[in-house]
Amino acid sequence: MNFGNFGFGEILIILLVVLLLFGAKRIPEIAGSFGKGIKEFKKSMNDVNRSITEPEPEERVDRVRASEQAPPVSASLSPEEVPRPEPKRLLG
Repeated sequence: MNFGNFGFGEILIILLVVLLLFGAKRIPEIAGSFGKGIKEFKKSMNDVNRSITEPEPEERVDRVRASEQAPPVSASLSPEEVPRPEPKRLLG
């Protein structure tokens, strides 16, 4: 059983060195985080490919058109009379 240029003996030695360096408890954590990283990477790649190949949904276009048709603020109001939302308070 060969994996590229590595034979069974070389793979066994590499696994023993990894076991000695990280310990038996740490290896599953490392493998799990490595798997999660690969999963996130694949998900991101699929999202990018999907956004390139699929057309933009009509829902977004409708929202943009609705915001473009919003009535403008009346020019007869002075800047002091324009209603403004209350600012958010950062400290309670």
